[in-house]
Amino acid sequence: MCGAVAYQIHGDISEVGIYHCQRCRKANGSAYAVNASIKRADFQLLKGETSLKEFSSSAGVKRVFCGECGAPIYSKRDTDPAHYRLRLGTLDTPLRHGPSLHVFTASKAEWDVICDGLPQYAERP
Repeated sequence: MCGAVAYQIHGDISEVGIYHCQRCRKANGSAYAVNASIKRADFQLLKGETSLKEFSSSAGVKRVFCGECGAPIYSKRDTDPAHYRLRLGTLDTPLRHGPSLHVFTASKAEWDVICDGLPQYAERP
């Protein structure tokens, strides 16, 4: 958001999910987060390494964000060190495909209304 951090993805962006869990809502200040798994090896930080900050949001999960403006960049899990979960709102280029599912709908915000025909999962499928 502020330009302190820049990255490139050298690979495919996997299935795009809309995540409605409470932690995603709080971390993004919105009704949900739109994320996709990417291979860690495909992520190249172009600038801003010293601006990146980490927060342990739960056991084994770290959320990585810009320490200058607070924009969430990705999260990483101890159980899956080969992948990042990229926050797609940080992309500067268009995606070839949109979201394909809603996840954690059992804990979605009570005021949020899902109005598309995408599959919905109460928990992680």
